[in-house]
Amino acid sequence: MATDEKPPEDDGMADWAEALLEQKTADEGPAEPAPGGVLSGDTNRAYSGGNDAQINDINRVLDIPVLLSVELGRTKVPIKHILQLGQGSVVELDALAGEPMDVLVNGYLIAQGEVVVVNDKFGIRLTDVVTPSERLRRVSKG
Repeated sequence: MATDEKPPEDDGMADWAEALLEQKTADEGPAEPAPGGVLSGDTNRAYSGGNDAQINDINRVLDIPVLLSVELGRTKVPIKHILQLGQGSVVELDALAGEPMDVLVNGYLIAQGEVVVVNDKFGIRLTDVVTPSERLRRVSKG
């Protein structure tokens, strides 16, 4: 039996966690407490001063699923070109190689990042996050 085999209950998330921890320690330098937030998994930290009813109301909202997507680029093409696409066709996008990817939640830009690969799976490392006030301003315009 090889010693590098993963236990059957391991779903591959340990590698992601290790990569994120490595990146965090490389970026931070001296250890600081991580800010709480929805993506950090610490949903009660920001709301610990409220009563239980408020926390339960917030938790209901925090469990609503949203569509998170990463956009590589865009292009406009006529329908006749779409109908001519086949296996091996190449579609040129407006983004340049090496540019940051847009991270969208339900179609709204929330961040930009760079592509990373961990154990043959793609991920994105956020390099620039849109501020909450700017997100609200963009949503209200749309």
